[in-house]
Amino acid sequence: MPSTGLVDWHRSEDFAPLMLVMSGPEKHRLVRSLGEVADALINAWPTDDGKEYVAAIKTCLDAIQGHIPVKVARAALIRAADEARIRVIAVVD
Repeated sequence: MPSTGLVDWHRSEDFAPLMLVMSGPEKHRLVRSLGEVADALINAWPTDDGKEYVAAIKTCLDAIQGHIPVKVARAALIRAADEARIRVIAVVD
C-alpha cells in the first residue's frame, strides 16, 4: 500500500509541548501534538482572524499532510499566540 504522506497528527514524539495560558473556562491548555494544535486553533482560540492565526491554521494543515516539519507548525502556533496575546510556556517532560 503506498504511503499517503500524512503524519500521525495525534503523535507527540516530534512536538515539544507548550502550555497556552488563555482566558475562558479552560485557562491552561497543554498542546503536545499537531492534533492538539488544530483543536486549540479551531475550538479555543479567542479570535478567528489575524494574519498569524490564518498562517497557523494553514501551517498546521500542511504539517498534518506531511508537507512541512512539525516544528514549523509549532513555531506558527507560537506566533499566532503572540498575535492574540496568549502567553506560551514551554513544558519540560
